[in-house]
Amino acid sequence: MKAEELLGNLGDQELPKESPLLSLKKDLDFYKDTIREVALDIIGEGLSNYPIFIAHQHQVSVGEVIIDKEEFGKDWTIQASTLEEFIEKGIVQKDKKDVFLYSYKNPDEYACIFVIVPEGANFVFIPY
Repeated sequence: MKAEELLGNLGDQELPKESPLLSLKKDLDFYKDTIREVALDIIGEGLSNYPIFIAHQHQVSVGEVIIDKEEFGKDWTIQASTLEEFIEKGIVQKDKKDVFLYSYKNPDEYACIFVIVPEGANFVFIPY
């Protein structure tokens, strides 16, 4: 399965007038305590040392939904995943794992967010 298939058909939407990242910042401020708790659970339960959270406004086929935008009247849904799943699904290439790990920040202090917007996707790290 290609990364594009996992992330849905994002290129067909009309571009928004206002950057979707502005609403993401507001939503992440609201969600950050829950995201941190889930990150620590992923590590504490031995699932992974590298939790990754997917922020999206559309359907994606990676991770598990932890915060549904509809339940909170927000713009962004958050799904929880791990570096291992991202490698397995081809989102992070195996030969780029070390590069990713070099950039990965301490999950006790930062959330690793994979932000998906119509123009593409990228990793960002936000402090809790």
